[in-house]
Amino acid sequence: MNVRSIWIYRRLILIILTPLVLLPLPLAIRTKVAECAFTLLVMAVYWLTEALPVSVTALIPAMFFPLFGIMKSSEVAAVFFKDFHLLLTGVICLATAIEKWGLHRRIALGLITIVGVNPGRLMLGSMIGCAFLSMWLSNTSAVAMVMPIVEAVIKQMITAEGEATDQRKRALTGTSNQGLQLDGYVEPQPEEKVDITIEKSAPQTECSAPDSEASEVPAQGYYRTRQDHMMCKGLSLCIAYSASIGGMTTLPGTSSNLIFAEYMRRYYPGCNSINFGNWFIFCIPISIIVLLLAWIWLHLLYLGTDFRSVLRSKAAYTEKEVSVAKVLREQYNALGPISRQEIVTLVIFFVMVSLWFTREPGFMPGWSALFPDYVGYASDATVALLLGLLFFIIPAQRTKDSYDSLITWKDFQSCMPWEICLLVGGGFALAEGTQVSGLSTWVANLLVPLGELPPVATITIVCVIVTSVTEVASNAATMTIFLPILGPMAESIHVNPLYMLIPATLCVSFSFLLPSANPPNAIVFSYGHLTTLDMVKAGLGVNVIGVLAVLLGTMTYGMPLFNLDEYPDWAPIHPSSNSSLPN
Repeated sequence: MNVRSIWIYRRLILIILTPLVLLPLPLAIRTKVAECAFTLLVMAVYWLTEALPVSVTALIPAMFFPLFGIMKSSEVAAVFFKDFHLLLTGVICLATAIEKWGLHRRIALGLITIVGVNPGRLMLGSMIGCAFLSMWLSNTSAVAMVMPIVEAVIKQMITAEGEATDQRKRALTGTSNQGLQLDGYVEPQPEEKVDITIEKSAPQTECSAPDSEASEVPAQGYYRTRQDHMMCKGLSLCIAYSASIGGMTTLPGTSSNLIFAEYMRRYYPGCNSINFGNWFIFCIPISIIVLLLAWIWLHLLYLGTDFRSVLRSKAAYTEKEVSVAKVLREQYNALGPISRQEIVTLVIFFVMVSLWFTREPGFMPGWSALFPDYVGYASDATVALLLGLLFFIIPAQRTKDSYDSLITWKDFQSCMPWEICLLVGGGFALAEGTQVSGLSTWVANLLVPLGELPPVATITIVCVIVTSVTEVASNAATMTIFLPILGPMAESIHVNPLYMLIPATLCVSFSFLLPSANPPNAIVFSYGHLTTLDMVKAGLGVNVIGVLAVLLGTMTYGMPLFNLDEYPDWAPIHPSSNSSLPN
């Protein structure tokens, strides 16, 4: 068997060898801790390498824990389905309606049109629009919705530049008026229609130039000039990065936030500071800082240092920018007046967000106080389900015999990320197993020496490690690996668990280096404008910006918001604990 054959079967070899190599651990050390560690290590290897689909790997606890006697099969199954899944279901109902009725296109085109079509402005407008959508939809959905719009704009900009260049050449060579026509008369020319429909099956040709121009500049490949190529790269990266930045702003914005919230709800039920309002207040300044600095960084890399052009008025638009602005207006006008379905979706969206904010705002009694006999019974999932079900009830179109609801079950199924449900369920089962087996306590005692470090150094190390791991593993898998470790570690060094878990949760979203790091990166990469080196070079800067912004937020206004400088009464106290935070 040659090397090529071995490489073809590399995943199968890894699937078989991993448990065999780790098998001496539970055989030599016959304890529940060793058996749970074996399960965790096998899952970590499979998740990091994706030897098995991540959702399939998540089912391993349901197989190993009963065989090792750590948990009964019925107990593992009960852990798989949590409040997280109900919240996700309601949010996906909203996302399905937004996508079905085209509300995402109206929002994205509206924002880009308002901001302007100067390349710098276009980058900023695209980032704002994509970040806003990803606050409420999945990051993957936001990129899949916005990227075709931006790609159409890119194609129009390059086409318009080519037409302007041809006109200038004709004017300089005297061929623009060969028939010596009288002023005011223009010889009719066949209209050239520009197709702005984006086909993802051939991403490498989306920014292609006409053959005549391409033959004149063969070194630039599909782009007329190097400037056009840089603009394509910058806009593509803006979309990928802004989706991840926007998603971390709200609890339902990304799966890692939801996993963190469910972990806190299960293992620290006395903690009432993790809710939609507090999380949004904490994360929105961080998101704005990272978004703006990331835009500046990408502008420097791909558009240069001329930021004055961003401040230029519409009256000073170039020929190319006027053409693109016209296309954007035509696309927006083609949507027509806002439909009744879009209005209903918007109303439900605003009501959902308002109820999330006002359930337990913290600084005043929320609507949950109306049910004093059932404190803690209602959650964000209750709101999401209540309003999500309305999409199946409210009629979208009426006929004489029946009516169609705003969304159908078929619509919902096409948007529901079932693989995420399994992945998160497996993470919850793994976390429960580490608690039951005592592995989390063993790891906590092992990490006690970290308590001697300054708190800033500890969370900086945690942020760097998490940001590095999430580049090679999915965000949800990274969270499920680190949550059972970081929570007990914080307890062992007598630090507020939120002090470790919040920065780690946010840094999980900073997977900017590789196309395979997350689905948004992969989608953008598939359009063919970027190389892996482009993403690594730009992503390193955005990673540094993100980690520093998270540390700044945690060490400043995060302290009083979550009482991070105090060890909370809702966290257990270990005898070996030693204080590491100033009083």
